[in-house]
Amino acid sequence: MRPASPILTAGIPADYGYWGAPLENWLKGEFPLRAGHKKMFVDQVTVEVRAGKGGDGAVAFRHEKFVPFGGPSGGDGGRGGSIIFYVDSGLNTLMDFRYHKHFKATRGSNGLAKAMYGKAAEDTRVAVPAGTSVTDADTGEFIGDLTEPGQELVVARGGRGGRGNIHFVSPKNTAPEIAENGEPGQERYVTLELKVLADVGLVGFPSVGKSTLLAAVTGAKPKIAAYHFTTLVPNLGMVRLDDGSDFVMADLPGLVEGAATGVGLGMQFLRHVERTRVILHLVEMDPLNGRDPYTDFQQIQKELLTYDDNMLDRPEIIVATKMDAPGADERFTEFHDQLIAAGFAEDHIMAISSVTHSNLQQLLHKTAELLASAPAIADDHHDADEKTYALKDENAFEVTPSEYGFTVTGKRIERAVAMANLDHDDGVIRFAKTLRTMGIDQALRDAGAENGDEITIGELTFTFEE
Repeated sequence: MRPASPILTAGIPADYGYWGAPLENWLKGEFPLRAGHKKMFVDQVTVEVRAGKGGDGAVAFRHEKFVPFGGPSGGDGGRGGSIIFYVDSGLNTLMDFRYHKHFKATRGSNGLAKAMYGKAAEDTRVAVPAGTSVTDADTGEFIGDLTEPGQELVVARGGRGGRGNIHFVSPKNTAPEIAENGEPGQERYVTLELKVLADVGLVGFPSVGKSTLLAAVTGAKPKIAAYHFTTLVPNLGMVRLDDGSDFVMADLPGLVEGAATGVGLGMQFLRHVERTRVILHLVEMDPLNGRDPYTDFQQIQKELLTYDDNMLDRPEIIVATKMDAPGADERFTEFHDQLIAAGFAEDHIMAISSVTHSNLQQLLHKTAELLASAPAIADDHHDADEKTYALKDENAFEVTPSEYGFTVTGKRIERAVAMANLDHDDGVIRFAKTLRTMGIDQALRDAGAENGDEITIGELTFTFEE
């Protein structure tokens, strides 16, 4: 069993799953995990989603008595099931996705004779907490935001059903043996990122009194203790004022120098500050902590700006805490003068004590006043997407040499291969026309393809012949 370090913070609790570690290691973000430790709050995870394949179209003909030349009667296949994420207001973490990372929808039913369509598959619905953003894990493309109860987002669309031979009748071919296989469902890896939905966010260095303030003004019961990093997960509480107004307040884990670049616990929780409309920046006034309040204040401001240039555009109240400590008044006077000299507004600087409840109501009413006029936080994902992502030419393809011939890749041709029914001669002829129409035949010749070369497209391999 690994021994604890002799230089310990004040009583690191065993149930948090961390070995005792020197305080300087905690501040650097070095937290050795105990074997078997399970994190109780998960706010980012990557999962695989596989929508269902469409059902295959049918090749069938009418055979009723007294119906000569009945003609084709093959029906279409049913649509494959999609993967749909929806907001469940009862969830507040992505914990369930740690153990269930693969979601697969069912395929549609095949078409039948007598022009009967196959049954569409049911969609697979997956519950996520409010505040979840979804992006493509491979490309970084923003897929959607889920913020309202009941809101839905299709993250992988099911394939359409293949057409039956009733669709391929022509004057030249009155009895076609042509049908399409179902379209493959969309498959992708997506990253889910949870950003706590709160109106007000409490930020500051560890142990400045964020959890104590949350417990004093809401019904929340965050863990409070006399050591750094007591708060390891965001805590939410509802503040209700005597005038009937209310708002949600979030106590976020303490930030340290370098948090925006990955140091300490702060980086993984800075994202939660993004959606808060008002920031309460808490700074400790206890003279015995050995820290300079104004230096601490500047450092946290720097971390917020490093993470997001627009973070401090929203209203902010600078809250001096622990005013019940001996000598706190003198320290606050100096801190107050430094803030005023730096250009901060007098009415955005407040001093409180969460222990004696001094000035708490004034702080809450000031916060509610700022919330009433604070603008909604704009979602800038869509603007970024318009600049970054462009529509791709689905007809584009690429021919590359392989060990025994050539490989052809391209979105449209790979889909055509997946949907081609090559069990009948008519289907083979139609597929050959597709290759010629798209210019793949000529591209293979230009690349040096000769009779006998193996051509691979998707999961299909065939021999090239002039």
